[in-house]
Amino acid sequence: MTSDDINSPAEVSAAQEETSPQQLYASRVVLTTYPSQHGIEPIPLSWGAQTAAERGPVVVSRQPDSFGKRNAIGAGGGSYCIYRALAVAIGALGPNHRPDFRMTEPTNVIGPFPSWSDPDKIVSMDPWGHAIVEHYSDHLEQGVDIRPTIAITKAHIKLAEIDEAISKGELHCDGDIVSADGELKVVKVASEPVWHIPGVAKRFGISEATLRRALFEDTGGMYPELITRPDLKVFLPPIGGLTVYIFGNPDHISDPTKRLTMRVHDECNGSDVFGSDICTCKPYLIYSIEECAREAQNGGVGVVVYFRKEGRALGEVTKYLVYNARKRQEGGDTAANYFKRTEFVAGVKDMRFQALMPDILHWLGVSRIDRFISMSNMKYEAIVNSGIEIVERVSIPSERMPADSKVEIEAKIADGYFTTGNVPTSEMLENVKGRNWDEIAH
Repeated sequence: MTSDDINSPAEVSAAQEETSPQQLYASRVVLTTYPSQHGIEPIPLSWGAQTAAERGPVVVSRQPDSFGKRNAIGAGGGSYCIYRALAVAIGALGPNHRPDFRMTEPTNVIGPFPSWSDPDKIVSMDPWGHAIVEHYSDHLEQGVDIRPTIAITKAHIKLAEIDEAISKGELHCDGDIVSADGELKVVKVASEPVWHIPGVAKRFGISEATLRRALFEDTGGMYPELITRPDLKVFLPPIGGLTVYIFGNPDHISDPTKRLTMRVHDECNGSDVFGSDICTCKPYLIYSIEECAREAQNGGVGVVVYFRKEGRALGEVTKYLVYNARKRQEGGDTAANYFKRTEFVAGVKDMRFQALMPDILHWLGVSRIDRFISMSNMKYEAIVNSGIEIVERVSIPSERMPADSKVEIEAKIADGYFTTGNVPTSEMLENVKGRNWDEIAH
């Protein structure tokens, strides 16, 4: 692409002035649809069917050739659907653009596994979302707008912390998993959320009607079809997805004769990217990457699953408000009040609700995790309760914990998180105190 291919601000402005809603879309605004409405004939979709053909494609597009055939609620792209709408509004993207899927096929074959056709094992992602061209080419040729919700690729990643581990002799360059210059070879999987509404409701032990109403009300009524289309059982929510990093041969993940080391990690921008020392997120992530690479070098496989659930799914704004309250509270930032401050601000201490998390593990064909690098009791229980065996739980070595993160760690251990050490008493929690904003030394 050259600079000539990019619209200038003046061109975009002109497009905004010249294009009316009637030019972009049909003159009539369709706020919602109904099951018996004329022209509404959804493509059959049978969640949990044995094959991709029997299951049917997920169609959520409102483009003219697809509108009446939609069998799902929401919009493709997860949280990025809003940016697509903005691109259309300013004239940077045509409302009926169709992707060119040539040469985009997965770099590696994953599955299918029996779990793909088990409606209770996978309810929050489309197991066939990476293979729409392979399985639904006839629909695509007929003009139906179907979008992938999973992509599989390969990459090399370079981390300063890995270079340091190599220089200390803690990790060696084998020329395969770890290259001579310290790059890690990985297979990456990106997945966007696709919810089977009845399955999600069942997973949380609530009624489908309650889930639909809550999703409608607490998104500002964004998706009226949650209420008017009870026949549509699939919803593409506007939330972040996940990324899987595979170290070693992906085929080994489902092979019971191979060892699997795994971490399930929830996003923490402040620590993961910028190195904030108030939590153990980045140290845990780096430690798990090292351990996954070692497992792969030893003939097994390592997997890191990275979920976009910033701030325990409370969001970064809420997280920073909690930080402020923790530092300003009487007595300072103590482990005893760690969760209390979050509950005062957010009303709940954690909204990650790990019940849906194991779906990606079942999609990968996981039946046993030999080393699970996590202290989280919520993650452990969700995985084990889904039928996956965890042989060993591994916590982060104490020497890798930043000093200011002791508040978080001790509070979590007291709350039931895994530890090989002692569980702190209430009195001990009162004495675990984080530094103030202006303190340099601990």
